[in-house]
Amino acid sequence: MQDEKQFIAALLNPKTQNEAFRELVREYQRPLYSHIRNMVLNHDDTDDVLQNVFVKVYQNLKNFKGESKLYSWVYRIATNEAITFINSRAKKSGISNGEMNDYLIGKLEADVDYDGDEIQLKLQKAVATLPEKQQLVFKMKYFEEMKYEEMSEILSTSVGALKASYFHAVKKIEDFLNSN
Repeated sequence: MQDEKQFIAALLNPKTQNEAFRELVREYQRPLYSHIRNMVLNHDDTDDVLQNVFVKVYQNLKNFKGESKLYSWVYRIATNEAITFINSRAKKSGISNGEMNDYLIGKLEADVDYDGDEIQLKLQKAVATLPEKQQLVFKMKYFEEMKYEEMSEILSTSVGALKASYFHAVKKIEDFLNSN
């Protein structure tokens, strides 16, 4: 991708917006898919959320002020869309987010697109026991190997708080795996 300022200018210019947006989709589709899939766990749901993310990004380009990196802004939208999807799915089903996580883990076991083994499934079950914020931090750090600084920009949380969250998440996951 070209220089970020030039790219943002191309995204905001009506003459170059469509081509620049196609480039943004090409560049971000795979990493965003992984990010969302780590949160919603199901392939079809991930595709739906990803489509919503790109629609929101396109609709809100005019509101992007460049106060954060484009990457962080897009990831923040993706994170919020995935959380909204999970919350809305839980609410429609009349269950808590924790129960929704258990349900999604159950669906993951039957998902033909899931290529994880028994150990990865156990890890997903352990992660599902964490509070929502710790889940998010753990998934971004462990599965996506994001740097704390990137996570800080995406989640609008201090690096210190993220490190503490990750530390507590790892401890709880270790406890869960050792007890099962």
